[in-house]
Amino acid sequence: MNIMLFHSTYGLRPAVHMAADRLRAAGHEVRVPDLFEGHTFETVEEGMAFKDEVGKDELLRRAVLAAAPYSDQGLVYAGFSFGASVAQTLALGDAKARGLLLLHGTSDIAENASVEELPVQLHVADPDAFEPADWLNSWYLQMKRTGADVEVYRYPGAGHLYTDPDLPDFDKPAADLTWRVALGFLATL
Repeated sequence: MNIMLFHSTYGLRPAVHMAADRLRAAGHEVRVPDLFEGHTFETVEEGMAFKDEVGKDELLRRAVLAAAPYSDQGLVYAGFSFGASVAQTLALGDAKARGLLLLHGTSDIAENASVEELPVQLHVADPDAFEPADWLNSWYLQMKRTGADVEVYRYPGAGHLYTDPDLPDFDKPAADLTWRVALGFLATL
């Protein structure tokens, strides 16, 4: 499977490379574009400020340019938090997308978005200040309306970016379970 993996607002940090290596070890071809062009951040606030400074349109342009050479192959889009929102946007706009793996994040869904049974898997902390329960319920219904085949996995007590071993949110049991389930999902695509 060809996977395009997008980083969070922390930037392209070691945890993203470790995730890519985990996916490669399972036999997948993985690309990890650097939407922040080398910038990494110690806090989510710094990363969000940088993301806002660069702007959503420019970051999406960078993501599209990174994915475009490979989209004919039928990509699985994946991402962490902010990167998950980027992955979702690209997957919903790519008729050849093979799947969507969202870790710790979602995004708004265009009213006219439509896919044909796109497999989607979301892994999210419960509760998560960035992905409140009401939002997730609405998101789920909207994704189903687009035609996506959606699975949601919630991890009680985990922090927002619980798969990143370098952050205080890290939760090893939740991270291990997430990767086990996600690898199983990817193996079915």
